[in-house]
Amino acid sequence: MRNYGAGANGIGGTGGGGDAFLPGTANTGGGGGGKTNDTYNCAGGSGIVIVRSKVAWAQASGGTETISGGYKYHTFTSDGTLTVSGSGNVEYLIVGGGGGGGQSNRSGGGGAGEAKTGTTTLSAQNYTITIGAGGAEGIDGSSSSAFGLTSVGGGKGGYYTTDGGSGGSGGGGGPTSFGGTATAGNDGGDGGDAGGTNSNRGSGGGGGAGAAGGDGGVGANGAGGDGGAGIEWPTGSGTYYAGGGGGFGIYSGNSGGDGGAGGGGGGGGFFDAAAGSGGSNGGQDGQDDTTGDGSGGDGGANTGGGGGGRIGNNGSSGTGGSGIVIVRYAI
Repeated sequence: MRNYGAGANGIGGTGGGGDAFLPGTANTGGGGGGKTNDTYNCAGGSGIVIVRSKVAWAQASGGTETISGGYKYHTFTSDGTLTVSGSGNVEYLIVGGGGGGGQSNRSGGGGAGEAKTGTTTLSAQNYTITIGAGGAEGIDGSSSSAFGLTSVGGGKGGYYTTDGGSGGSGGGGGPTSFGGTATAGNDGGDGGDAGGTNSNRGSGGGGGAGAAGGDGGVGANGAGGDGGAGIEWPTGSGTYYAGGGGGFGIYSGNSGGDGGAGGGGGGGGFFDAAAGSGGSNGGQDGQDDTTGDGSGGDGGANTGGGGGGRIGNNGSSGTGGSGIVIVRYAI
């Protein structure tokens, strides 16, 4: 005669499966255990839905708030307050106001405001944001600040024998003067006959946060120097800030310098010279003396771009673009 041993009851699997004679665990979707008769409740466990979202490290308010590409942005185009609850890291862009083009006939382009970028840790408190104004004709740009960091304004453009001003980036020199030095960005370009006496030469372009201003044309070439390019922020966005203003150009076949990418104003043109074009992100074109008065173009608003230099007594050099502060963090 054969002897049969008693088998042990089965054990439910991980994930909510029921042991023998028992139901599956609620809200797991686990199957019920096996049974031998209708005495046992061996129903499967009920289902469940769970939604998880990535939440920002902190709640912050202030400025113009937008969400793009997995980031929340706070953009300040005028003085304000960033109110933070929590703590964590943010990325920032702080740009000072651009310098104005030179204050007289035959002026260099204004230098761009300093552009600071980086990451900092913020805690739960209010942070004061200050936006620097762009400089009018012959005036340096003003500083912008946030989180204990300051970006100084750009240097004004020079004129005739007066050198370009120093600043975040230096202003371009007049036709017989030198470009201004930069404290953080790049120097302004020299005039076409810097150190000489021939004022019928192009003036220098203002320096940008990413590149130096171009020199004015030499010899019979009275072309204005281009404004130096600014910087792209965020990387890969195609948006530039803090471009230098273009210098003026003189005589047919030449042109005023183009404003640097990042809001630099174009330089004026005279005696049949074409005017320079404004840089990307809002830099204004300069004017020639055929359809205009040889004025330089203004720097783009809230870019820190330098103003374009003028040529002629009736026009004016461009005003530098105001500064900007942008904060972003992942959400």
